[in-house]
Amino acid sequence: MNRTTKRLTAGLFALFASTVLPAAGWAQSIAIAIGSEPSTLDPQLRDDGGERQVNDNIYETLMARTPTGELAPGLAAEAPSQVDATAWQFKLRGNVAFHNGEPFNADAVVASVARVIDPANKSEQMAYFGTIDRAEKVDDLTVNIITKGPDPILPSRMYWMKMIPPGYAKDGDLAGAPVGTGPYKFDSWNRGTDLKLVANADYWGGEPQIDDVTYRFVTEPGTRLSGLMAGEFDVITNLLPEFTEQVPKFAAVPGLETSVFVLGTDNEVTKDPKVREALNLAIDRQAMVESLFMGYATVAKGAHINPAAFGFNEKLDNYAYDIEKARALIKEAGAEGKPLVVIGESGRWLKDREQIEAVAAYWAQTGLNVTTDIQEFSRYLDSLMGTGPRPDAIFIANSNELLDADREMSFIYHKDGAAASNSDAEMAGKIDAARVETDVAKRKALYEEVQQKGHDLNYTVPLFNLQDIYGMSERMDWKPRVDAKLMVSEMKVVE
Repeated sequence: MNRTTKRLTAGLFALFASTVLPAAGWAQSIAIAIGSEPSTLDPQLRDDGGERQVNDNIYETLMARTPTGELAPGLAAEAPSQVDATAWQFKLRGNVAFHNGEPFNADAVVASVARVIDPANKSEQMAYFGTIDRAEKVDDLTVNIITKGPDPILPSRMYWMKMIPPGYAKDGDLAGAPVGTGPYKFDSWNRGTDLKLVANADYWGGEPQIDDVTYRFVTEPGTRLSGLMAGEFDVITNLLPEFTEQVPKFAAVPGLETSVFVLGTDNEVTKDPKVREALNLAIDRQAMVESLFMGYATVAKGAHINPAAFGFNEKLDNYAYDIEKARALIKEAGAEGKPLVVIGESGRWLKDREQIEAVAAYWAQTGLNVTTDIQEFSRYLDSLMGTGPRPDAIFIANSNELLDADREMSFIYHKDGAAASNSDAEMAGKIDAARVETDVAKRKALYEEVQQKGHDLNYTVPLFNLQDIYGMSERMDWKPRVDAKLMVSEMKVVE
């Protein structure tokens, strides 16, 4: 073989190896279909599931959770220590940098805390952080977080607060081009279509195996399913239960989401306790579980608080199904023919639109004049957590990653919560008291009182505790997490 032939043969082999063989260094790309496009990529201001599904890979927090839910150090080097009744001290990992080169240190933590709790920013995440007063730098790698009163779950709260680079937060574009410390970096965002992240080769925890991930925004579950079957997607969220046996792979895990309708208890129709009671009695939840979820959900037991959370009131009764009594209550309230507007969205949560439409149909049988308003997700978030009037009834699959009842109570039951159902000052006072109660038994008793009152006055219409169901391509090797985070660094591709 002459020199020219050898060079040609070597070149052809190299070309074949680079395009066909999955050799060392071969790029691995995956595509994930999610149900809603992020309304922003700012990690601190909105409470937006689409944003989190992306940003959980870009940003990190002081504390983390294992895939099974145990709390563990994240950007903190170790578990925090309690300095006194209102101060927790965090030791930080050294030699960690943001994607733009800014150092991660105590200054970054102080700035991150200050920004998210600043009232001027009106963060929708304050149900997680309402106890925090400030953060104080001790040295470059030590910071104290100060609370307004004793806060026994402060470490869990810091599992949720994403750390931002102070300089970039001031001069850059967190909403459109995020910069974190995580295993993936922002690459591009085609609004309305997709968003791409690429691996962070300098990640402090080691470069991830998957080189890049593209998120596709696909509202319709049927379209996500067909894309998976066609090989277009590697992971899809909210796989319909009836198709679990038809996809290449699927996984279902008990989730932390409870679907619920939040009622506007100051509104013209829903301010009447009889009307609110009727709305709970009118729904055949067991029939919905069987027809919609095929065993991948259970009826919520009398509250929107997740059963896995500390403080869940096990003594609550399920809401019965009694359509005749519901009709009688609507008649007694003089509400026959009165309008009830039901607000929701479609695609973000498992069978969300189906739940909304089924419940609206049940409510229409009571004699109310029921209409539904299925909104685009960003507009829906404004309806849920904006400054306008409370909706009559708005659907949400409410999650509880803190695994403490304070999260859901502060968000929905507290009169100042982002999705407040009511203006009940007495209830708010008990929620505030429970937040700073360090006696476990007393704290649980306060939580139980709040839930019992919310149940008896029908402040919400709880529906189901949902499982998280994912469809996967044949090449994916991934076990979903209990907190529903789509951590790409935990995924593998098997070719």
